[in-house]
Amino acid sequence: MTATINMKASKDWQMQQPVPLLDEIIALSPTLNLQPVTAAENICDEVPSYWLAKSQLIKLAQVLKQELSKPFDMCFDITAIDESERQQRSANRQAFTLSYHLRSYQRNQDIRIKIALTEADKTIESVCGFWPNANWYEREVWDMFGIVFQNHPYLTRILMPSTWQGHPLLKSHPARATEMDPFTLPPHQQDKEQAALQFNPEHWGMKRQSKDSDFMFLNLGPNHPSVHGAFRIVLQMEGEEIVDCVPDIGYHHRGAEKMGERQSWHSYIPYTDRIDYLGGVMNNFPYVMAVEKLAGITVPDRAKVIRIMTAEMFRILSHLLFYGTFAQDIGALSPIFYMFVDREKLFGIIEAFTGARMHPSWFRIGGVAQDLPKGWQALVQDYVNYLPKRLDEYEKMVMQNTILQRRTKGIGAYSTQEAIDWGVTGPGLRATGFSWDLRKQRPYAGYDQFDFEVPLGHNGDCYDRCRVRVEEMRQSIRIIEQCLNNMPEGPYKAEHPQTTPPLKDRTMRDIDSLIPHFLNVSWGPVIPAGEVSISVEATKGIMAYHLFSDGSTMSYRTRIRTPSFAHLQMLPLISKGQMVADLIATLGSIDYVMADVDR
Repeated sequence: MTATINMKASKDWQMQQPVPLLDEIIALSPTLNLQPVTAAENICDEVPSYWLAKSQLIKLAQVLKQELSKPFDMCFDITAIDESERQQRSANRQAFTLSYHLRSYQRNQDIRIKIALTEADKTIESVCGFWPNANWYEREVWDMFGIVFQNHPYLTRILMPSTWQGHPLLKSHPARATEMDPFTLPPHQQDKEQAALQFNPEHWGMKRQSKDSDFMFLNLGPNHPSVHGAFRIVLQMEGEEIVDCVPDIGYHHRGAEKMGERQSWHSYIPYTDRIDYLGGVMNNFPYVMAVEKLAGITVPDRAKVIRIMTAEMFRILSHLLFYGTFAQDIGALSPIFYMFVDREKLFGIIEAFTGARMHPSWFRIGGVAQDLPKGWQALVQDYVNYLPKRLDEYEKMVMQNTILQRRTKGIGAYSTQEAIDWGVTGPGLRATGFSWDLRKQRPYAGYDQFDFEVPLGHNGDCYDRCRVRVEEMRQSIRIIEQCLNNMPEGPYKAEHPQTTPPLKDRTMRDIDSLIPHFLNVSWGPVIPAGEVSISVEATKGIMAYHLFSDGSTMSYRTRIRTPSFAHLQMLPLISKGQMVADLIATLGSIDYVMADVDR
């Protein structure tokens, strides 16, 4: 097949240069001492990065959020790194490094602020007053590292149980069960665990509404069909109206970031599949691109198009499941059975490509696991012809259903500014009418070579969040069809010594080729020291992997920024004033999975 997509002309989006931004900040506050991260630290992404003294954090936050003409209005992520075992250390690093990743939508620019903390003084001011969604990120950093955020409204554990001892992402904390004593639960400890589960409203940050009213609560979850996983929401009610709610997460936490410190760069790929377990290879995408950026690997054109095609297939798979379960949450049972048929047909294609279905772990560092099988074109063409007609049928069955419209229009609505304040990305942000799709605004992996539209809503309510995803499936079909008609020839994996699995062509000819191949297969590739953050427009919003390499066969720190973690934090804002039935519709429209939240 003759390729008409010129992938070699593709150029990934490049961040603006940091110098003008730095000048603008200093002009507003000359006393701020922002030190650019040096080239020796090998920041491999395009995010301008600076070291800052912790005493100046609040002043810088004020400048970035309130004083700049085009402010950094979104807190994309906050994380930390335990530097105690780091071999490649700069002069600025201490016992811990806090990393603030902020975004300005008006500038289409990010900034990374690094703050060094000593073991003796693990405290810093909270920035919740500037970015509301920093609340859960700061709680997570405290939970995982023990760093205290002063003046935080509710600094308690968020992923680990309240009785947990220690902070799991410290290097001193074991990474495997075999490194700990056998688990026991004697009667006295069992009593303590049971007592810790008792619900105390004041301890959860809830307040009495008036002198004449009392607490009335409804416990939703952690085992309830409408919460789509192990997720608990404590509702404070006045009659049938919700006056407050507290989301309780962490029931699905399994230490995915901690596992990144014990697996080789290659053997960690299957773990990424289990983050958004409905996203399949979409989970592999940012991880392998981040490793490739660190190693300086250029992915061949054919591998790029294969990756895009399969990623869009999993976008359809995820959206179809959302579509059916959302209708089911509202009360329509039939659609999900039809949509599971559509998913099975697409899973058949995925299985033909990869040998697996939901979790193929198919992307590799440098490309994909194997080339497309013979006859793949006919399989894809049949599905491209099949799905649009089915979506037309579902339009009448679901979107034009008057009962569904009455249950979802005007329910769970939020504005564009509220979405940005709380870190909402993906379809949830575009449902407010804000056109921001990473594939368009910051093209990566060759997406700039494809013709597709960005569907938008208008009201930011449950109905629009569903509408955007429905239209995204049609756009994914457009992208897949372009991949089908314009698939480049060539290798499916880069010819680079750090790719996985490594090249084997000369291993039986000389020992100098056999030994490196054996080491790369058994221990994994050695990735140069450095730091990188790579994002993709995943099925539920923007997913990012922030990787730190210490020049080893394993990641020194693996940070996973998932969309659903930010989305669920917004529930107290959008649920107040709703009925419980409205909350069920709102939860369904958010489209989250708890593995994505808890990691």
